[in-house]
This record gives sequence, structure tokens and C-alpha cells, in this order.
Amino acid sequence: MHRTAAWSRDIFAWTLFDFANTGFYVVMISVVFPAFFNDVIAGGNEAYWGRAISASMLITALIGPLLGSMADATNRKKLYLGLFTTACVVATAAMYGTGPGTLMLAVSLLIVANIGFEGGTIFYDAFLPEITTPEHYSRVSGYGFAMGYLGSLVILGIILPILSAEERTIDDVRLTFIIAAGFFALFSLPLFFRLTEHRRAIPNEDRLLLVGYRRLRQTFTHIRHYQGVRRFLLAFFVYNDSILTVIAFASIYGSETLKLEMTELIMFFMVVQVTAIVGSLLFGRITANIGARQAIIITLFIWLGITIAAFLVDSKTGFFVIGGVAGIALGSSQSCSRTLMALLTPSDKKTEFFGFYDGFFGKASATLGPLIYGEAASAYGQRPAMLIVAVLFLVGIALMFRVPDVRPEIAE
Repeated sequence: MHRTAAWSRDIFAWTLFDFANTGFYVVMISVVFPAFFNDVIAGGNEAYWGRAISASMLITALIGPLLGSMADATNRKKLYLGLFTTACVVATAAMYGTGPGTLMLAVSLLIVANIGFEGGTIFYDAFLPEITTPEHYSRVSGYGFAMGYLGSLVILGIILPILSAEERTIDDVRLTFIIAAGFFALFSLPLFFRLTEHRRAIPNEDRLLLVGYRRLRQTFTHIRHYQGVRRFLLAFFVYNDSILTVIAFASIYGSETLKLEMTELIMFFMVVQVTAIVGSLLFGRITANIGARQAIIITLFIWLGITIAAFLVDSKTGFFVIGGVAGIALGSSQSCSRTLMALLTPSDKKTEFFGFYDGFFGKASATLGPLIYGEAASAYGQRPAMLIVAVLFLVGIALMFRVPDVRPEIAE
């Protein structure tokens, strides 16, 4: 009983980190900072935002094998996680000093902050085997997702009154950057104080770089022999890139195309977060009945409809409806993708393949879409750029039809 209670406290401390880092992601990547960056800093040129997001994800993908090797081979996960978290928090707080004429500063800080956020998740995920047992990985991971959605609603609720003021100034908007940094720092502390690491023999750390990239090369070689995994990862690369592109540019799209005020953008993303919870629960049942592959295909058709509807929409009310549907698709696509990856992966390769899926492929799959969208929006406008994303979703759907339909009872 004592051990169970200790595990429960460890799990709660672990999930609080998801609660914490969502404060950064919502304010700085999804809602407030994108519109501020585009309107105030970049002068309405969406290409700069796309380039910054793509650069940060590319760098994270390239260093991912090294970070994964460090997480697996050392007993310093908390140290490395602390360094990446500190980089994200400090860079986020420093964005208070951004404004007109600070484009290069803002881009540099955004890249550092997002690398801190994305890189830190590799060490955060590496704690999962130390706080629960394999049969509970999915459930505990789900707790983390749920806490993340809750954190989104809380941080949006905190900043809404500040940005609702009639006499709102640029300093009020920048104050939310400080709040996001403080939120991340405060609620991440329980993980650092509560969790203990299993002691491991530390290898020659000079060889960690070599080990990490050698492991990546071996994983590429191994995956070539598993057609189902290979086909799914190709489809995932395309559709996950498309989903993350929509998330990265939703605030800018609403602000520029439909002239949503900041308070309206916050309410829009609150709708998205609430329906994402509903989507996760709803598609959990649907997936159990029809399988993860079919569930993903359904969500991708929903995403396709969302992008087409966004191209056509000309009212704020319509955009809110689209956001509600997008939340359902968002919550379901994340959980269904993880489920299908688990079903396709042989039992003796799960650690290796999931490390590749989370630590490298998940980051690399967010590099092209934002770049393409940003350049297209800058050259042709937001609506045509959204149609390009629709085409990417069509490609993702076509690729998913080539993925084997595996179910728990017939999985290896």
C-alpha cells in the first residue's frame, strides 16, 4: 500500500510537468505570441513565423538521438530536463523585451524556447518507465495528456482578464509571456523535488554522441524490415506535420483573416481544449470498436474538412465552430496514432521504435509544414496556404490506406 501511494504521488508529480509546460505551448506557440509576433514584430509576414518554428523543430530532431541516448544511458535525466526547462523559461520571459524592430531577437528567443520545450519532453518521457509498470504506460501517459489539457484551460483563464481590458496595452500582452514562464517554472518544480532516478552506470559521456546516432542508424535499418511500421511512419510524417501546421498558424489565421481580437482568440482556443478532451474520450471508444487505423483515417477526413471549411469561412461564429470540430480531431488523432504505433511494433522492438517515434520522428515531422505554409501565406495569402495543408491531409489519407489494419487480438 505504501509503495502504491508513493507511485501515485510520483505519477501526480510527473503529470504536473505536462500541466506546466502546456502554459508555454498555449501562450507562446498557439495563441498569444503567434499573433503578437506576426502583427507587431514581423509586420504581417507569416514566413518568419514558419521559418522559426521549422528551424526549432529541425534542430530538436537533429539533436534528438543524442538526447535520447543521454536519457537512456545516464542517471542525470533531471539535470538535463532542468537545463532544457530553464532555457525555455528564461527565453520565454526574455520575450517581454520583444516588440517592433526586434525581429532577430524574437526569432532567436523563440527558437531557443521551443527547443527547450521540445527537447525537454524527451527526458520527461524517459521517466515513465520509472514511475509505473509497462501494462500501465498507456493509462499514465493518458493522465499526462489530460493534465496538459487542464493546464491549457487554467493558463487561458489566467490571461483572459488581462487581455480583456478595454485599455489593453502592448505591455499587457507581453505580461502574459512572463506569466507563461512563471507557470511553467512553478508547476514543474514537483517533478524535480519528488521524482528520484534509478541509478545507472554512466558510460564514457564523450561516446554518448556516437552511441545516439549509431542507434538512430540501426533503428532506420531495423524499420526497413517492418513494412507496416514503415508505411505508418511515412503517413504519420505527412499528417502530423499538417496537424502541427494548423496549430502553429491557427492564431495568426484567426487574427489576420477573420480579424479576431485577442480575447476572442483565447475563447477560441478554450473551445478547442474542451472539445479535445471530448474527442479523446469519444475516439477511445470508437477505436476499440473499429480499430486505430480506421479511427485515424476518420480523424484525417475531419481535418481535411476543417482546412476546407477554414478556406471558405467568412464569419467569426463559423470559425468557432471549426475550432470545436478541430479540438475533437486533435484529441483523437494524438491518442490513436500512439495506439497504432504500439500495435504495429513487435514486442521486442517497442523501446527502440518508440524512442525513434517520439524522440526523432515526432520532431522531424513538424519541420516542413510550417515552413511551406509560412512561405505560401506570405506570397499568396492565408486562405490559399490553408488549401495547401488540405492537399497534405489528402496525401496523408492516401498513405494511411496502405497501412495494415492491426487489432489488439491479432497484433504481435
